[in-house]
Amino acid sequence: MKLNSKLITYGFLVAGASNMLVLIFSKFFTNETINKYDPSVMSNFGLLMIVVWGFAYIAVSKSYRHVPWLVAVFAIEKLCYGYVWIQWLLENSVAQVYNEDTFAGIFFAIYGANDWIFCAFFTVVFISLQRKSVITIAD
Repeated sequence: MKLNSKLITYGFLVAGASNMLVLIFSKFFTNETINKYDPSVMSNFGLLMIVVWGFAYIAVSKSYRHVPWLVAVFAIEKLCYGYVWIQWLLENSVAQVYNEDTFAGIFFAIYGANDWIFCAFFTVVFISLQRKSVITIAD
């Protein structure tokens, strides 16, 4: 499997942009339904931190080669959010949230899947930076 540096850069940019979608789903931090259904993780401060993480992905999109351990941190961060999402799904009803607020329902239905996808992406990039034999990063 080969990933070139342009594709990896694009992946970081898409990861950042997908985090920015929280602004839409939270209606720019005014959607109280998201806060209500997960007040510990998805408070307005928590949602703001998701945006900050998105800026971090974008910030290193062209310099990721120089910060492999930060890429590992990104993978761990996504792993944590993905795990929390699964726990949330086991204890809550997306349909109930969706019935209360469409944007919040869509958010809770998809945010963790997004986190798992980018957890895998960041993990692959990290491994490729550690062991060039796993994935060739070509310009």
